[in-house]
Amino acid sequence: MKIETKCLHAGYTPKNTEPRVVPIVQSTTYVYDSTDDVAAVFDDPTKSLIYSRFENPTVMAVEDKIAALEGGIGAMCTSSGQAASLLSLLNILQAGDSFISAATIYGGTINLFAYTMKKLGIECIFVDADAPEEEIRAAFKPNTKAVFGETLANPALSVFDIEKFAKIAHENGVPLIIDNTFPTPILCRPFEYGADIIVHSTTKYMDGHAVQGGGVIIDSGNFDWTNGKFPEFTEPDESYHGTVYTKTYGKAAYIIKARMQLMRDFGCYPSAQSAFYLNLGLETLHIRMKQYCENAMKVAEYLEADKHIESVNYPGLAGNKYHELAKKYLPDGTSGVISFIIKGGRSAAVKFMDSLKLASNEVHVADIRTCVLHPASATHRQLTDEQLAAAGINGGLVRFSVGLENVDDILDDLRQALSALD
Repeated sequence: MKIETKCLHAGYTPKNTEPRVVPIVQSTTYVYDSTDDVAAVFDDPTKSLIYSRFENPTVMAVEDKIAALEGGIGAMCTSSGQAASLLSLLNILQAGDSFISAATIYGGTINLFAYTMKKLGIECIFVDADAPEEEIRAAFKPNTKAVFGETLANPALSVFDIEKFAKIAHENGVPLIIDNTFPTPILCRPFEYGADIIVHSTTKYMDGHAVQGGGVIIDSGNFDWTNGKFPEFTEPDESYHGTVYTKTYGKAAYIIKARMQLMRDFGCYPSAQSAFYLNLGLETLHIRMKQYCENAMKVAEYLEADKHIESVNYPGLAGNKYHELAKKYLPDGTSGVISFIIKGGRSAAVKFMDSLKLASNEVHVADIRTCVLHPASATHRQLTDEQLAAAGINGGLVRFSVGLENVDDILDDLRQALSALD
């Protein structure tokens, strides 16, 4: 099936007389005929369902759909995008390990990596994603176990060179993990460029309607966990009956281990109701992403010509620093998110935002409705000035998430708000 068809049909195929729409299985528990049946499932949870703390039929249908959209062999949904990022790394890292991350990533993820994971004894080594390969290679340590980056950084909108980082990561025997939230698999499929693991905040475009939070981890099945750097995959797991993940589950070792170990212990699994809502968003994802991109391009061109704007950052624009990378990785569009700097700095940006009438000033992005945010005051407020600069955040920077309203109405709202700066 083509990806547009997968949005509607992947993950769930009803049998004779069964519901056409993915049903909500609102139950925490599942019944077995015998004690031996229960024991068999605890020995190998892929045989059946155990408990809705880490598996549920409705959620699993959505997991299968997202895995199909990204071209992976399996997926695991989480209760938030932050949970997905955390578990994707904890699945392969422990105290005393390090990993490399691009500095231009979501502010909340920077905080997670630089502070919270540090408390767990895990070091994050931040690098300039645009740095030469030699400089990035020099950041690796003997204990480095992974590389992390965002396809389209939030809110800097830098385009991550997936193939460059995949090559460097694989030279060092570690996987590349990509946050593909902004493009979604409609605009970019990182596995096709060498990424090994993908995470999403499904709260954003995948859901689309701002009704519930969520995240997901997708496994490509392509990374060799038997290369000697990851004994937790090749040696018996004493917490789970001595299971050797690579031996028992082969290419699915990573995603099975994430569910059996981490989701079992952390329990940050979405409800069946949440997965049902997410599936409704996924069914129209291919249509929505096309319109987001069309609207955003018109808005970016308008802003670029306005006298109040110092600069516009949208990779779809021909003059953008990342335009060539965007043509390679995002040929069908660069999402509906635009960042731009207003002349006059923080005070001018705040006045502009408070003058908007159609666009909502809210802590969200990639919504069906146009929304706006001042990153330095909100999502990146916890960062130091040095970290703000490293993340590409200027005091006058505004993140503008173009919605699906008629683009003329969006432009009218921008026009009247910018006129307040005269």
